[in-house]
Amino acid sequence: MTENAVKKVYRTTPEEVDKVRKWILTEDYKEKNFAREALVVNPAHACQPLGAEMVAHGFKDTLPFVHGSQGCASYFRSTFNRHFREPAPTVADAMTEDGAVFGGQNNLFEGLENAYTLYKPKMMAVFTTCMPEVIGDDLTAFIRNAKSAGHVPEDFPLPYANTPSFNGTHINGYDSMLKSILEYLTEGKKKDGAPKESLNLIPGFDGNTANYREYKRILEAFGIPYTLMADISDSFDSVCDGTYRLYPGGTPLEDAADSINAKATISLQKYSTIQTMRMVKDTFAGSAEVMPMPIGIKNTDAFLMKLSELFGKPIPEELKAERGRAVDAMTDGHQYVHGKKFAVYGDPDYLLGLVSFMLEMGMIPWHVLCSRSNRKFEKEMKALLETSEFGTGCNVWINRDLWHLHSLLATDPVDGIIGDTHGKYLARDHKIPLFRVGFPIIDRINLHRTPLIGYNGAVNLLSMIANKFLDIVDDTSDDQWFEMMR
Repeated sequence: MTENAVKKVYRTTPEEVDKVRKWILTEDYKEKNFAREALVVNPAHACQPLGAEMVAHGFKDTLPFVHGSQGCASYFRSTFNRHFREPAPTVADAMTEDGAVFGGQNNLFEGLENAYTLYKPKMMAVFTTCMPEVIGDDLTAFIRNAKSAGHVPEDFPLPYANTPSFNGTHINGYDSMLKSILEYLTEGKKKDGAPKESLNLIPGFDGNTANYREYKRILEAFGIPYTLMADISDSFDSVCDGTYRLYPGGTPLEDAADSINAKATISLQKYSTIQTMRMVKDTFAGSAEVMPMPIGIKNTDAFLMKLSELFGKPIPEELKAERGRAVDAMTDGHQYVHGKKFAVYGDPDYLLGLVSFMLEMGMIPWHVLCSRSNRKFEKEMKALLETSEFGTGCNVWINRDLWHLHSLLATDPVDGIIGDTHGKYLARDHKIPLFRVGFPIIDRINLHRTPLIGYNGAVNLLSMIANKFLDIVDDTSDDQWFEMMR
């Protein structure tokens, strides 16, 4: 081989690396960054099947069943494992190249029969990944054929949802799977006469198990009978007593089946339950309400007053006392967060709740980023910002990713970031704190065990944010200003 035929490898010089590092912090780079259309870098969302699996874990004795590749199933399971530090028992029919050519019906048949025999669930929730969606697998026909061929009993519950990973996000998959399960379980269960005196509460896609427990505590304080769907509080925060439980929690299937007869259904996440609530309004006996997540004082007040209105019950004194303590805590702590600018990113419903709380505290949500949303959300968020002087001049960015946020932080900086673990690199690069809220949080422990909703949640949010800023003051102060009290 001649010398000219050898491809030489050139090492990038430190000077060139430094030059590029400085360039990506400029307005010139920001303009190029925001001009890209075909590339997404670090989006702040997951894919549809992950959301569908979250729903399946929220129903008692239910086994999530992935119609697709084993690698996809492993991704969903590992994401839940790392966030909750808990098992996420899930099966897959492990489609490979043969399935991509001939279809996945045989995989589904064998997978359903094995899972039914080995794990003895009372229901399996089936959802798809990219491969069966691309080749056009017909789940309706496949599941009908599986039952007629005897792979599972005819009367065994097998709700299913089409959840292509290449379209939508985890909240769309959550919505599709929840709608399918409720349709399946409630079919033919509607009773004549007045609805029964109970509430269906749908928290939506929420990776905070303590929020579910807080919802239940509030409803029990009111004395309102309820069905919480889909309840992951025990599924992903179970006891450690030496006994492994395959199905440690979840909404009982019989309660979900009877939910069609409840007096009212409230969804606390508009954007993750669009299809579900449309179905509820059309088929359920009672009223259907969609409200913002009760994060902060205003949203929690609205939630409690709606409960009082629907069921004719006074707001419990213990919740009134919690409100008073929360207002007191917010009054004590507002000086440490008032006027500080933040970048906040995440799911649309979480963002609406967080921004409402931030405006109450005099915090400035300067950059609000939702990496997959629509103009309706943008309009709703802008309307919320306009309700407060602290929303003046704030920016709403839809269908943008965390690399877009990098350019925003470089050219229009803020004091802190609120979002999931994926923002830690931005926080390090721009030397500002990250307040971990949302899903997934995989680099800290037990944050999902601290409620963020309700009056107690408002205190928890404020304490986390204010105390971090106080830590920074102490860590960076000269000895002359290192005070005992802040």
